[in-house]
Amino acid sequence: MHKIKAMGKKIIGKSGKLKKKFYERELKQLFVELVKLQNWVKNERLKVVILFEGRDAAGKGAAIKKITVPLNPRISRVVALGVPTEREKTQWYFQRYVAHLPAAGEMVFFDRSWYNRAGVEKVMGYCNEEEYWEFLRSCPSFERMLMRSGITLIKYWFSVSEEEQEKRFLNRIHNPTKRWKFSPMDLVSRERWVDYSKAKDEMFSYTDTKQAPWHVVESDDKRRAQLNCIRHLLSLFEYREEDFPVIELGPRPRKAGYVRPPIEEQTFIPDRYQETDAKAYKETEGCPGKEKKEKRKNKEKGKGWDETAGADGGLQDGEEGQQAGEEAPEAAGREEPGRPADAAAEEPGERPAGEAGDPLPEGQKENNT
Repeated sequence: MHKIKAMGKKIIGKSGKLKKKFYERELKQLFVELVKLQNWVKNERLKVVILFEGRDAAGKGAAIKKITVPLNPRISRVVALGVPTEREKTQWYFQRYVAHLPAAGEMVFFDRSWYNRAGVEKVMGYCNEEEYWEFLRSCPSFERMLMRSGITLIKYWFSVSEEEQEKRFLNRIHNPTKRWKFSPMDLVSRERWVDYSKAKDEMFSYTDTKQAPWHVVESDDKRRAQLNCIRHLLSLFEYREEDFPVIELGPRPRKAGYVRPPIEEQTFIPDRYQETDAKAYKETEGCPGKEKKEKRKNKEKGKGWDETAGADGGLQDGEEGQQAGEEAPEAAGREEPGRPADAAAEEPGERPAGEAGDPLPEGQKENNT
């Protein structure tokens, strides 16, 4: 696996979190290594199970998303089971998880797993004392059975501080792209922080075994947590790069003997991003001024989200604008040369895809479907 190259600059920003520029550069290199690992697992016909556990808003789902970005979903599957059905409640507790275990040449990422019984079910009273203690006694045996069958089992616990969790909860409440993540269960977990701590400590005392140890990931800094998790995962395998056959693309065959129907007969979706005048685009396609003011008001309050960055790619949950200021100056109130002030202050999502004067791609009307 590659080594971290010297940057000549600090990689930790003023906020105490990893700088975005270094994070993206390092992640790009780790993606290459993850693909090598995946190909090696497939060719060696290994069976890999990776569990992601932790408190609410600890960053489990975001880490899984990052790891699986470059991977083949047919080889690397994500399992995130919902509430068990009435029928599943009558089954052997591990039964519904067994159905999702990997076949040869597969990797399965569990976003929460059978450890629900030792965590949320215990704290919320969804299981009785007998079921709880039976799980703690039988879980180590169950995991040893999996490993004897040839499965590689890796367990990660994402640890988040109470203060950081609070920031991420607030971010979920005020960020419309993350509002769906906040549930009534989050409110309960917030109130029962100590109960969850006790349940986690009890769970570790029974299931942190030499054969299947827990690997704890400090996740107050999501970027650092993701990089550390990926690097640790790669370090657990002595994988090697698989050689691909050399492929040379020859000339395409000549298109002869067939005349395609007119392109006008097809129904295309509207192209909303052809307008080159920013002001005209704002009037026809931009969001209402009231809505835009509300978005700017939320940013000024420090809600810690940026709609242009996506759910996980920009500011982290609860991270304030301070870190963004390390990479570039604030866009608000800044005029760019040759550009009117009102256009410079527009939201990024309200600008057209191309600036004035950008030529349209050649052959845009050609039938390429």
